[in-house]
Amino acid sequence: MDDATYDIGMAGLGVMGRNLALNMADNGFAVVGYNRHPDKVSEFEGEAAGRKVLGARSIPELVAPLQKPRAVMLMVPAGAAVDEMIGELLPHLEPGDLIVDGGNSHYRDTDRRAKTLADKGIQFLGVGISGGEHGARFGPSMMPGGHRDAYERVQPIFEVIAAKVSGDPCVTYLGPGSAGHYVKMVHNGIEYGLMQLIAETYDLMKRGLRLNNDELADVYHEWNQWELQSFLVEITSDIFRRADASTDGRVIDKILDKAHQKGTGKWTSQDAMDLQVPVPTIDTAVSMRDMSTLKAQRKVAAERLVGPAPECDADKRQVTELLRSALYAAMIVTYAQGMALLRAASDTYGYELRLHDVARVWRGGCIIRARLLDDIQAAFEAQPDLPNLLVHVTFEKAILDRQGALRKVAQTAVVCGLPAPGLMASLAYFDAFRSSWLPANLLQAQRDYFGSHTYERIDKSGFFHTMWEQV
Repeated sequence: MDDATYDIGMAGLGVMGRNLALNMADNGFAVVGYNRHPDKVSEFEGEAAGRKVLGARSIPELVAPLQKPRAVMLMVPAGAAVDEMIGELLPHLEPGDLIVDGGNSHYRDTDRRAKTLADKGIQFLGVGISGGEHGARFGPSMMPGGHRDAYERVQPIFEVIAAKVSGDPCVTYLGPGSAGHYVKMVHNGIEYGLMQLIAETYDLMKRGLRLNNDELADVYHEWNQWELQSFLVEITSDIFRRADASTDGRVIDKILDKAHQKGTGKWTSQDAMDLQVPVPTIDTAVSMRDMSTLKAQRKVAAERLVGPAPECDADKRQVTELLRSALYAAMIVTYAQGMALLRAASDTYGYELRLHDVARVWRGGCIIRARLLDDIQAAFEAQPDLPNLLVHVTFEKAILDRQGALRKVAQTAVVCGLPAPGLMASLAYFDAFRSSWLPANLLQAQRDYFGSHTYERIDKSGFFHTMWEQV
């Protein structure tokens, strides 16, 4: 072993950490990989044979071979495990060294860790990473935040290992502090929304139109050739074709309808509420995952709460075309909600986000990559201060052309008794956003009536209170 000649250390050799380290090694970087479980280290060494890779079975073995100032990337579960790993590393680091957290950490934890480490002279980056196992191995989307000079130290590594779109790496410095982890959180919130929308179109076609798995696969494959081209639509088509190894059916039909979550979608909704930014499609997606967990209650309710038969008496081709347009419109609305939240967060938290850069790094490698992001990038490049995608000429036309389809799909879902809350929430957001008047005056009157909370008037400035119960 050459003394202190390794470029970066990787602490955590689970699926993401191991594949990122192998990606780095494939691209000529010297990597030290550490895991608390020695068998994980041995597995990593075997996979990395022939590359400049070193397995470490202790923290000193991880740190000692690294070039100074050192850079160590953490790929451990978000939460207490990150703090524990930082605590184990600190006695072996020196001022000027860098810790990179590549997990799905909450942005407030990232801010706290950055401040604590800065007081000790240690640099810190919070980096959102998307793309799953395959992306980590062959090119993820990366969302770094922190001090710019800290990013510049690992920039050569990140730009080489990131996904490429027309040769452009899907990584860039996003902003100070927890900007990277915040952007990744919103990415995941959008992901929740898009997945819910696609699931609703599946339900309407499966139960409403009685399409079989092959027909469903064909529909999503066809959709993926045009405006809906995206990673999520692509894999949806693949899913319906996958045969089950233990039966003569398809895997999709053997999967229990209970969806789990790790919290990032919920965090997006929570912070949006704190910032008073409406993201109803994302909120609905989180709620529907919660609803899915009530499996036992839903089974009882299905026997007692009788509604319309789910079959839709309609032309299948016509309805699938309506669904295609409705899904595209709802996808635009979902991205619009996420980007509006990023703008508000940037203003509030001082992230200095350039939203065209966010769209650019999402174009490849990540879960929400889609053809649509090219137009989103172009929109924010042309209008950096654009408050909402829906008022950009490209998306204004796109959604106006498709609002009829979205309305007809919502009507069909209601008539058939099929839940389509994500599509309906997207339509409601569109209708509320385009309304110059909303019934919030009544809300204010009610608040003033029962709580003396006051209200503003349209004809005078200031705040007013009415003694409502006095004649």
